[in-house]
Amino acid sequence: MRHSKGFTLIEVLVAFLIFAIIGVISSQLLSQTIKSRESLADRGERLAQIHRAMQVLQRDFMQLTRRPIRDQYGDMQRPLIIGTDGAIEFTRVGWRNPLKGPRTEVQRVGYRWQDEALIRGYWHHADRAFDSEPSHQTLLEEVDRIEFYALDMNGNEHTFWPLPGATPDDPNFRLAGVMMRIEVAPFGAIERVWEVPGV
Repeated sequence: MRHSKGFTLIEVLVAFLIFAIIGVISSQLLSQTIKSRESLADRGERLAQIHRAMQVLQRDFMQLTRRPIRDQYGDMQRPLIIGTDGAIEFTRVGWRNPLKGPRTEVQRVGYRWQDEALIRGYWHHADRAFDSEPSHQTLLEEVDRIEFYALDMNGNEHTFWPLPGATPDDPNFRLAGVMMRIEVAPFGAIERVWEVPGV
């Protein structure tokens, strides 16, 4: 009598075990691939957010002008001020007015770090009335730290500006640039320097 040839129970179990191992490995590889794609997408979106914020900062600093302003008390304020709280405020030109509203193209803007976010403020009139309040927009969230420094003509960094006792006509105390150091997740510290007209 002929014996029919086939798979034994052990051979079938071994085959199932091999397929199970291949399935687990494939599942892990697929899961890792999906996580990597999601991580790359998140980092790409975060990088795009930072890039958009830097574009706004770049635009403002490149259009900085020497025009001083009057504050709500009628006192003259320098074109650029860095306060002891680390906030920066300055005058810029090029404020577009497509609707031809009753305002100038000169704008007073300011930046500060608040609630772990970079906040941009701007006033609707350069010279302020007593009740003038700025409008605010959040440029970037999840900001660990931000600092602005004034750079004088000798390359020295100053955490506030103008310096006490400095006059606008003193060449040793003219502003040459503004430096910003910002720490954002997940990229860490970013440093930018903008050359500005002497103010």
